[in-house]
Amino acid sequence: MLGVTWTDPGAHVTGAVEVRTRGARSGQWSRWLRLDGDSGQGESGAARGGTEPAWVGSSDGVEVRVRAGDGSTSAKLPKGLRLDMVDPGSGKVTGMEPAAFAVEETDDPLPTDSPSDSGEPTQSPTAPTDPASSEPPAEPSVSEPPAASETPGSSPSPSGSPSETVSPTPTVTVPPAPPSTAPQPPVTSRAGWGADESISPEEPGYLPGGTIKAVVVHHTAESNTYTCEQGPAVVRGIYAYHVKQLGWKDVGYNFLVDKCGKIYEGRKGGIDRPVMGAHAYGFNAETTGISVLGTYTDAAPPQAAMVSVARIAAWKLGQYGVNPAGTTTLTAGDSGVNFFGKTWAKGAQLTFPVIHGHRDGYNTQCPGNAFYTQLATIRSYAAGPVTGLAIKSVTGAGLSGTTYYTKASVTVNWSATTPASLISKYELLVDGKVATTAAGTATSAKATLTVGTHKVAVRAVHQSGKTATTAAATVVAETTVPTFTAKPSLSLRTGTVSTTAVPLTLSWKAADSAALKEVRLTAPVARTYGPTTYSAAHTAKSAVATAWTMTAYDRAGNTATATATGTPVILQETSAARSGTWTAKSSTSYLGGRSYSSSTKNASLTWTFTGRSAAWVVSRASTSGQAYVYVDGVKAATVDLKSATTKYRDAIWAKSWTASAKHTIKIVVVGTSGRPAITTDGLVYLK
Repeated sequence: MLGVTWTDPGAHVTGAVEVRTRGARSGQWSRWLRLDGDSGQGESGAARGGTEPAWVGSSDGVEVRVRAGDGSTSAKLPKGLRLDMVDPGSGKVTGMEPAAFAVEETDDPLPTDSPSDSGEPTQSPTAPTDPASSEPPAEPSVSEPPAASETPGSSPSPSGSPSETVSPTPTVTVPPAPPSTAPQPPVTSRAGWGADESISPEEPGYLPGGTIKAVVVHHTAESNTYTCEQGPAVVRGIYAYHVKQLGWKDVGYNFLVDKCGKIYEGRKGGIDRPVMGAHAYGFNAETTGISVLGTYTDAAPPQAAMVSVARIAAWKLGQYGVNPAGTTTLTAGDSGVNFFGKTWAKGAQLTFPVIHGHRDGYNTQCPGNAFYTQLATIRSYAAGPVTGLAIKSVTGAGLSGTTYYTKASVTVNWSATTPASLISKYELLVDGKVATTAAGTATSAKATLTVGTHKVAVRAVHQSGKTATTAAATVVAETTVPTFTAKPSLSLRTGTVSTTAVPLTLSWKAADSAALKEVRLTAPVARTYGPTTYSAAHTAKSAVATAWTMTAYDRAGNTATATATGTPVILQETSAARSGTWTAKSSTSYLGGRSYSSSTKNASLTWTFTGRSAAWVVSRASTSGQAYVYVDGVKAATVDLKSATTKYRDAIWAKSWTASAKHTIKIVVVGTSGRPAITTDGLVYLK
């Protein structure tokens, strides 16, 4: 970790301080990294001024440059300009004075995230000690120790047993720790991240009014390449830099959060107390500061980090009854200007969002453009209610239109955009009453419904206690099975006939008291039909009794089954009673290899059978003639066998009855002029 410091804590660099480092392993130089603003944030007794520190990882070379904001040559630099380097493993800090200064002529543009600062560095007449953050009168004045870099190598060894909440000495009046309306998230104690308490022995200070009115969000303006495991080292580096290099009494932030969402205790004094930090010049006396490790100018922090910021902000604000989504009025401890050019005088009453960015109250890019645009999301996370809550589906039920149907048990599935760690619980509501409670991490819940129509909804309870409820889904629980208002039945149909495939039609009609979903044919083949389909074409083997089994399903899953059985039988023309002249013809194209043909007017063939459906099978050509069909002695049809293409085994005419009975089919040659011949290939009936 490194930073650039200078002698006078009141001096400001209005240009760009940039560094790049050489990786110890790769030997490659990094891109230029801008060190954000200056870190003079109102700490009483600060020894030096400086930039925010930057985590650069294991490096063995560094280059620093300072450029005026408008690209012109700066008239002067702050006195005592120095590069400070921190080894967060040992807490050792070394200072490196420049061997010389050089004006670098470069066409490199300033980083796109740079504020429009310009002009020379200026010296303030006094150090930027936040008047509003002065320690309470009861606290004795303790001078800061000199920066360790003034005497390189004098770093004490880390202590091993500080607790999360350091107990101050009796000389400090410790304010109460009120309970919060929001749960406390896990926080890594100072001992947990390895704070060397011996370098900051001064007692903590507390907010003069004892009340936190706002949360200021920061980023630490450094590389984002650190790993989750390196988070504690980054925190130790910032702590060492603030204390040893800048001469602060402690790390400036109240809390720090790494990109993986781990929360670290910052300034000592008790995480549940209103500890005075040094993070927001002019407004430290009424705020708490949360800083996310990394630079978030071009990309926002990962969601895990933003969720942790929201959780710690909600907990701290909940101690004092402050709405994270609201606004607050803060009293300026000194005159100032913010990133947007707004100015104010000391003592001014200024309105801020309760959760706001450092740039809102100070001329800095912090917390970065991309992070700043996400503060509304953090407010929403912290304040509640749960957002984006919606029922996605209801399993165990069938959907028809906007209504679900079930026998009794359902699983309701939902989603929400608010992260689960901010949600206390979900409640599954049936007709407005809680039927099931699920954890905030859940995305589904089960319920058993009584017969009838119900309104089912999901209610999410945010950790703040605020609730959000989905639109209600209509779910009908019913156990009435469907009915076949017309049982499945079989009939022969026209088409090409073979001994293995006799064309037939399967007919049925099903209904349901609520909502019919489908009808499935399960044997001898599997097919699924919609609720408004009542027939389907199939084929069956001749001389084989076949059972056709159908099951009707309603949307609730209730079922009913029915079966139709039939045997197609082929009657050869040789079995018919003949009159007139008929000529036998042989071909493998005919059923049984034979057929009868006649051109004699009134020549006839008659078949008698017992069944419920019949079909006459013929051969057809362009010269084929016509025939009369008589059913049980009554003329039923005149059939023209003429066809532009030659067809064999063609069932050209079919007739069905409601029940099986004895019937007679008679075929009579019409003797059509110019094409009197007909060829018959037998009769098929269904028994």
